[in-house]
Amino acid sequence: MNTPTNLIAELQWRGMIQDIMPGTEEWLMKEKVSGYIGFDPTSDSLHIGSMVPILLLVHLQRAGHRPVALVGGATGMVGDPSGKSEERNLLSEEVLQQNVEGVRNQLSKFLDFSASNPQAALLVNNYDWFKGLDFLTFIRDVGKHITVNYMMAKDSVKKRIEGENGMSFTEFSYQLVQGYDFYWLYNNHNCHLQMGGSDQWGNILTGAELIRRKSGGEAYAFTCPLITKADGGKFGKTEKGNVWLDAQKTTPYQFYQFWLNASDEDAEKWIKIFTLLPQDTINQLIITHREKPEARALQQQLALEVTAFVHGKEVLDSILETTRGFFGGDALNFIKNTTAATLEKSGLPTLPYGGEWPVNVVTLLAEAGSFPSKGEAKKMIQAGGVSINEQKITDIQTMIDDSHLLNGRFILVRRGKKQLDLIIRK
Repeated sequence: MNTPTNLIAELQWRGMIQDIMPGTEEWLMKEKVSGYIGFDPTSDSLHIGSMVPILLLVHLQRAGHRPVALVGGATGMVGDPSGKSEERNLLSEEVLQQNVEGVRNQLSKFLDFSASNPQAALLVNNYDWFKGLDFLTFIRDVGKHITVNYMMAKDSVKKRIEGENGMSFTEFSYQLVQGYDFYWLYNNHNCHLQMGGSDQWGNILTGAELIRRKSGGEAYAFTCPLITKADGGKFGKTEKGNVWLDAQKTTPYQFYQFWLNASDEDAEKWIKIFTLLPQDTINQLIITHREKPEARALQQQLALEVTAFVHGKEVLDSILETTRGFFGGDALNFIKNTTAATLEKSGLPTLPYGGEWPVNVVTLLAEAGSFPSKGEAKKMIQAGGVSINEQKITDIQTMIDDSHLLNGRFILVRRGKKQLDLIIRK
């Protein structure tokens, strides 16, 4: 049997290790193991915050181990209190099942489940083993092994109990339910390792403790830090909300732009976490970027790698073609020579307008959102800073009508030299 590569060392230089149980690194170097991460099906799509646990499983498999992805069909009915200030709304079984299927389909894109692979990934749903487990059996066979004192000592529990909203028994029991997942996978799939975000550390330790007390077995664990942004903003959030892995929720173009717009500090950290590029390549990219930060080499490579990983090379090539066409200096011809259907699906920054028609240019620019107000639009027009379809507008009384529509629906607005908007008439 080949000795696995040093997974922990690889993850440490990438900044993906926060907490780790003693002996975990040595044990992973000694033999091939199965390790799992749970995914909470609160939506039918994962978002980019889920990419860290996905990549932990990818690294685990690349290092010669077997990844197990657990979709929480049962735990999703309870709701994890970790990191939450109040209890979440519980989902119906029907919605939960739709979400489980959506998450299952996405995970299958990133891990190798092929039977020919000795380290083939495994996908499980904890509803499969909880659906036949009655309450009395659970509290007798599981609850008696973990004291209330032990559960109360967890930060996620203490913060909620000390807060004004308190904590329901349902959420209080969550760590026992998650702990039982680890115990069940240990017994049924020889799974000795659990990974997750640092907010899961308490729940993970409960599972390891249950394995030790109930089976006398050995269990290991590590967590990764929660990803933050240098400016203090929440990672994975934009003005439009979450950045999703589902192309129907966040277009691939918007997805690509999120990474392209990363700050220098974030890009230097994120390229290690969110790509599979080797250390030498990343170190050289960082040097190149620091020598000439205006070229944004890190951001460009980050956007390329992550978009290809999530959406595929073919979609990435389409995004690059659209970006070159729209921002490459001849946006007007690009729009004229591209079908309306393609433009609508491209994810370009379009501004919908469904108001009166024909319309005064100032009204159009303000109501579509090119400018925050009519006053701002007037000022920019009078300063010579607005073009419609690459024709400078100088008269604030200009009327926009069907003759201005490109492909029957679009109007190209240039604000200053670099800002482009594509207004779409609804």
